[in-house]
Amino acid sequence: MNSELMRHFVEAAEQLNFAHAARSQGVSRATLVASIKELEAELGYPLFDYSAPTTTLTPAGEALLATTLVQWAKSAAAAAADVPAPGGKAKASKGKGRAPAVKGASRSGKRRQSR
Repeated sequence: MNSELMRHFVEAAEQLNFAHAARSQGVSRATLVASIKELEAELGYPLFDYSAPTTTLTPAGEALLATTLVQWAKSAAAAAADVPAPGGKAKASKGKGRAPAVKGASRSGKRRQSR
């Protein structure tokens, strides 16, 4: 399944309003509805009850929403576990990237001592 289709479905299922869901996803309402129709065609069953006066999920849509949210939570937890903890000593550079000093050349920012 395409992750963009799933994001559109989850947003529409949580808001139960295609126009608001489309606005929050930054797409047009037609694009969001087309994504949901494509997902329904891919799965082979309806996710929303289009005969109801208000937008509602079918039992299959509710199950898909619950499963998707659980999977996303597991993925987020696994991604957070892979991040190393901050800390440790900072390592100083050993002068890499600097031009070598030339004997007798004046250094910018430093005054020469007068004798």
